[in-house]
Amino acid sequence: MSLTLYHDRFRCTGTVDNPPEMLVIHGWGMHSLVWDEVMPALLEHFQVTVVDLPGLGRSPIPGGEYTLDYLVEHVLAIAPDRAVWMGWSLGGMVALRAASLHPQRVSALISVASTPKFVADEQWPLAVKPDVLDAFHTVLLEDAEGTLIRFLSLQCKGSDTIKNDIRALKELVHFHGIPAKQALRGGLEILQAVDLRSDLQNLRCPSLHVFGERDHLVPVGVSEVVSKLQPAAQTAVIRGVAHLPFLSAPDLFLAACRDFLREQGLAGGA
Repeated sequence: MSLTLYHDRFRCTGTVDNPPEMLVIHGWGMHSLVWDEVMPALLEHFQVTVVDLPGLGRSPIPGGEYTLDYLVEHVLAIAPDRAVWMGWSLGGMVALRAASLHPQRVSALISVASTPKFVADEQWPLAVKPDVLDAFHTVLLEDAEGTLIRFLSLQCKGSDTIKNDIRALKELVHFHGIPAKQALRGGLEILQAVDLRSDLQNLRCPSLHVFGERDHLVPVGVSEVVSKLQPAAQTAVIRGVAHLPFLSAPDLFLAACRDFLREQGLAGGA
């Protein structure tokens, strides 16, 4: 590959011999700084690799069609040989797909406010209505920045900390400039088209799926359906938060992750 995604690997700050590896992947329209609130706690137990998805944050857009497998391919190129993969929203889809296709690379999966299928249909009602994402896709071509801000505001809707969440996201989204339109468009098309229910059923790695009680993009009821598709997985619902549990309630989010990782023997020094 001629172009490499922006990534950085942070050393574990705790007193851990041979700390395990963790890879964190952000969602649509954002970049790796969205994890900053929880990074200090993660670094107490892990070496953490952060990555900006193609065309977002500090990453270029390598040539090729912007599909989910395209994202997985480029993230695998910079990922540790074996790690806990934690992905938020679209990043959760990337992590889930990687765990399904490359199980030797993923020691455990933590999906955050993510779902195997973002768009609703007759068999999958607990999701965003198709016309919502269709509308975002249509206006994206005319007003990328406005569309991005509206989508990020929707992620915060219903949260107990909605004002702080929106303020934090607006600061973050402008930190590296507005993302490439190709990346925004391609990411929305992935959310519109991808169905990972069979991938979820095939997963063999330890898995935790974290949901926000008031999420308007990934309804909390998805947790029950995910449990049926992957009975061995654990789920956690964070009360009072929407689509950003790690930002709205970092302590509760970290406690859920910590309990899961300890149970799996994956939290170095925990």
